[in-house]
Amino acid sequence: MLSAFHSARKSLGRLVLALLAPLFALSLSACVPSEGPSAGGPSTREGVQVALLVPGGGSGADQVLADSLVNAARMAVADLGGVKIDLRIYQTAGNPGQASAQAILAADEGAQVILGPVYAAEANAVGVAMAARGINVLAFSNNTAIAGGNVFVLGPTFDNSARRVASYAVRAGKSQILIVSDQNTAGETARAAIQRGVSAAGGTVVGAASYEFSQSGVSAAAPGIVQKARETGATALFLTADTAGALPLLSQSLVDAGLDRNAMKFLGLTRWDIPAQTLSLPALQGSWFALPDPGLYAQFQSRYQGAYGNPPHPIAGLAYDGIAAIGALAKQRRDLSAGSLTQGAGFAGVSGIFRLRPDGSNERGLAIAEIRQNQVVVIDPAPRSFAGAGF
Repeated sequence: MLSAFHSARKSLGRLVLALLAPLFALSLSACVPSEGPSAGGPSTREGVQVALLVPGGGSGADQVLADSLVNAARMAVADLGGVKIDLRIYQTAGNPGQASAQAILAADEGAQVILGPVYAAEANAVGVAMAARGINVLAFSNNTAIAGGNVFVLGPTFDNSARRVASYAVRAGKSQILIVSDQNTAGETARAAIQRGVSAAGGTVVGAASYEFSQSGVSAAAPGIVQKARETGATALFLTADTAGALPLLSQSLVDAGLDRNAMKFLGLTRWDIPAQTLSLPALQGSWFALPDPGLYAQFQSRYQGAYGNPPHPIAGLAYDGIAAIGALAKQRRDLSAGSLTQGAGFAGVSGIFRLRPDGSNERGLAIAEIRQNQVVVIDPAPRSFAGAGF
């Protein structure tokens, strides 16, 4: 199980959208082909000039992703009403050098802001290329290591999810938390995010445990993790594992090793509802995790499929959100400076509220769900403003 995932994860490593990784297995066919940059210089353009950088220019998964991002961005432009967005598409092929060159071309053609690209290395290269021109980059990555300066990441982050889940858990009486993480870079990054989230929520990290990222490693570590949970008085185990990796085996191994699920709650850092089969795992019944407002996102999925005949790619909504933020600032007659982009009130996107932070990261309004009788049950709705729960 884990070895198969390890190979799959290596092939998807460039995506860096780790929180959404389980979704990338969805089968999608290409939608409307995206065109390259339009001819003509800045003098021919009207409205807010936006360059959308997508990993197209070839075939396969990257082209499907590129088409879906383009479609979602066009939906957002059409929804703005009264705000003119001059959207032009630039293909990067997922390559940092090409992404940088395309961003320079876009700036030469009058782009005021860059939306995209997807991969962290691309976004970093584009940010460097645009810094001297004072052009901000709204990347589709969730890798906060590249955020800052003129680069903002739109993808969901570990810190955001950790804060939301920890806040709810502490308020619900599960404040003594044992962190259980993978022994790899992603696990270490996630563990640090959980530590920050628990501290911010007023909870206590009573300890940390880890396991080698392999089937034998998980099985060998489970008894010791259960023993540590008992000794520290943990009331919740906050797991970094995701559904495509260690989670199915880890959760069952912990239960088999004698974990008292009545006394100790499983908390998830990532989406535990995708794929849907995860919801039927006996060990995960009663677990809590965070997810975007499911009602709002379902509306976007329905509209997108109605327009293009296929469901959107899992990260397509980020393109919609980027256009929504740009359009909202245009309606307010504000510029696209960092000060405007990081306005405290945030913006409304396809899966709820979100706002960009001065450090280049983001906050999103998330719901808390429980896995109950093989279904997702929202037990704490996503806030509709940044004065709501979890903020």
